[in-house]
Amino acid sequence: MLRIGLTGGIGAGKSAVSGRLAARGAVVIDADKLAREVVAPGTPGLAAIREAFGDDVIADGALDRPALARIVFADEARRRQLNAIVHPLVGARTAELMHAAWPEAIVVHDVPLLVENGLAPAYHLVVIVHAPVDVRIDRLHRDRGMTTDEARARIGSQATEEQRRAVADVWLDNSGSLAELEKSVDTLWDDRLVPYEANIRERRNAWRSGRAEIVPHDPTWPVQAERIANRLRTALGERATRVDHIGSTSVPDLAAKDILDMMVSVRSIEDADAIADTLNDAGFPPNPRIRSDEPKPADPDPAHWAKRYHNNADPGRTVNLHVRVEGWPNWRYALLFRDWLRADAGARADYERHKLALAAEHGSYEAYAIAKEPWFDRALPLAEAWSKQAGWSA
Repeated sequence: MLRIGLTGGIGAGKSAVSGRLAARGAVVIDADKLAREVVAPGTPGLAAIREAFGDDVIADGALDRPALARIVFADEARRRQLNAIVHPLVGARTAELMHAAWPEAIVVHDVPLLVENGLAPAYHLVVIVHAPVDVRIDRLHRDRGMTTDEARARIGSQATEEQRRAVADVWLDNSGSLAELEKSVDTLWDDRLVPYEANIRERRNAWRSGRAEIVPHDPTWPVQAERIANRLRTALGERATRVDHIGSTSVPDLAAKDILDMMVSVRSIEDADAIADTLNDAGFPPNPRIRSDEPKPADPDPAHWAKRYHNNADPGRTVNLHVRVEGWPNWRYALLFRDWLRADAGARADYERHKLALAAEHGSYEAYAIAKEPWFDRALPLAEAWSKQAGWSA
């Protein structure tokens, strides 16, 4: 199933987004509702809170939420104490609901503290709902009766906008009308989430067509790559020895195709085959047409250039995922060329000129990739010379 993490600051409009996604067919698991469920009257959760915080947070046999909020939002240690009680209970209930969802489901996990608790890598996509602080304060005053100081305190206790942007695959602006927000959600559902789920289920790469267009360097490429790397590390665990952002998008100031090249390192080619299903489930179906890189003269044995290749199932983010054996020559060269180009401005400029010329001459992605190989052959001695001079190792 496709797992979507949905979050946003208090008052941003997350509930409106989850409601619209539910109306379109998503299975919504609301962490706030579960947090209420696990501390309802008569539950072990409520008993644990009473023991930790005393009778002052209980009213008529139920949890007095305003009283508890006044304690935990004024004292970080007490908030951590509350989280230690509630979070495991919510986690167990969440796992039950996810297990009960049908295999083709698009599951939206509505989590207020997704960013704060470092949960982003567990999802195929993270959707952030955002609104300016002044808009959120007005909403909290109007809808929840909070004073301005109370609203600012609640907002200040949560993740910053910068922290949310670092994990956001989708940024939904909710500073306008509800109709505008729902239109954005519908577009997300139709154009990205539905095809993404189908691509994973059918082990199909998202279709990539058109010319190999070179664009100016995007400073967000490394941030996007780190999100993908964190998902891969979470999915693969110790089966991957490392995960790297490679290729042109990993080199600052270098124009490139808007395609993130990622490399998963494994201990053997058999391990590369063994993780194929896991990578597919994580959103990277295998591409069996490519099974190796082009051998170079220093090690012409084709067996040492084998790899496994995966692409993106997500229609919204193009990725080439190379699974290579750590220590093999193709693994080493991928890291060598990246680090050399990062260090050598002249080589970087020469490569960019070459890329722009080839992209203009060769229309398709495949033809462009083949046409670049002679440049790599000519550049390899220069990269090797740099590695010796710099004392570089992978």
